[in-house]
Amino acid sequence: MREWTREERYRVLKSADEIVDLHEQICHSAYRQAYHIQPVTGLSSDPNGFVKHKGVWHLFYQWCPWGAVHGLKYWYHVSSPDLVHWKNEGLGLAADTEYDNRGAHSGSAFSKGDDLYLFYTGNHRDEDWTRTAYTCVAQLHEDGTITKLEKPLFGPHPDYTEHQRDPKVFYVEEKQRYFIFIGAQDKDLRGKIVVYSSEELLSGWKFEGELKVPGYESFGGMWECPSIEHFSGKDLLIFSPQYMKYPERGESTNHNGYIVGHMDFDTLTFVPETEFTLLDYGFDFYAAQCASGVNADDHAIMVAWIGLPDNHYPSEEEDWEGTQTLCRKITIDENNRLIQQPVEALKGLRKDTEVPAGTLPYACEMDVEVAEGDFDLNLFTKEDGSGGLTMHYDSAAQRFTVDKSKMDKRFNEKVFEQVYLPALTPLKTMQVFIDHSSIEIFVNGGETTFTAHIYPTEREHFYTISDNGCAKVYELEASVKDDFVV
Repeated sequence: MREWTREERYRVLKSADEIVDLHEQICHSAYRQAYHIQPVTGLSSDPNGFVKHKGVWHLFYQWCPWGAVHGLKYWYHVSSPDLVHWKNEGLGLAADTEYDNRGAHSGSAFSKGDDLYLFYTGNHRDEDWTRTAYTCVAQLHEDGTITKLEKPLFGPHPDYTEHQRDPKVFYVEEKQRYFIFIGAQDKDLRGKIVVYSSEELLSGWKFEGELKVPGYESFGGMWECPSIEHFSGKDLLIFSPQYMKYPERGESTNHNGYIVGHMDFDTLTFVPETEFTLLDYGFDFYAAQCASGVNADDHAIMVAWIGLPDNHYPSEEEDWEGTQTLCRKITIDENNRLIQQPVEALKGLRKDTEVPAGTLPYACEMDVEVAEGDFDLNLFTKEDGSGGLTMHYDSAAQRFTVDKSKMDKRFNEKVFEQVYLPALTPLKTMQVFIDHSSIEIFVNGGETTFTAHIYPTEREHFYTISDNGCAKVYELEASVKDDFVV
């Protein structure tokens, strides 16, 4: 793996000409995606600024243009009419002020009338590399240009460490106030969310205090990418706790989950009605963000990064890495469980061509039906049925074991190669989405999901299935334009 100097990682992009050859190089990769958002060059990570504005979906992602490395971060902009067909719009936010001289870090968007605002963390570092995090705002204009407010809304709070980032802005009608949740770490190195509010969107912000979540006072060492959503009469708190181990997650110390409960803005208390639950049980899922501007009473739309902050992937050898998940419609059922389903428009990508039994196209959807009993589905096997991503369902325990150690390309072996998926009800269906370097599985209509990077070789495009299961495979059209737009 290449070693990067600080100067290389934090180099400022001055012209698109500097990376055009890199784009041309990675376009020929066998692992470029057909219907997932991916970096135009280099590395993509957290989804940012996800919003529906004037009938168009906008999404930004953390972007380091130079290669598969975390360094100077930009926001890259893509847009879509339907959450499925995405086009590259070019550079969104650049690190070009004294407040964000070492990166425009993660944040959210807010649509207000004809105006669209981007709230982000300005990553400032001085000559001694001491970090100061500022909460900053920019405006996206109709012609695609972006202007930043001259000064940040506010700087870091002194009662917390330098880890204060990822502003999520929202409006609370009953309070007639705007709120911002920010992921933070207290001086005892515990993960927290700090809260600010204002009557005006672009001024007057004041520190309100720390969000209290009873039972989670010492849960992880930093809570990244906090988000709160309200639908179906419930409040949904989403965050990514770091620096902690989680049961049956191997050596991974980065997680992404949710709690269903009730938000009391008078006391700044989120009262849990469920335990912290993983959003996704796959190897690679992080920094989930729900779109603002949806205005739905019964659901939200969510996207996440297929990746983890400390993991490494085979495409790094080709100088690129990172993908966003499919957009998911999320609902809360009568048992306070989060249900995730791929957006309906994805069905429009299905081709009419018949796929030979036992084979997997590079980009496809597999619909699986299962009868009673134990069940095995092995994907990306060789033609003789050996190897692959193996999945075994234990009907007595009602859970999956998923193992990727038999794939030709192994990676992150020391983190984990085997995971367990709880099946909340007996297994009946699986909806599997395979792209060139990723897989997303929705179990029983989205009761449980599994997301991972997978890098099959040319001989790993077959599957085997138990006698008590049947599968229909659809080859899928491409829906993401891999154009070089900066």
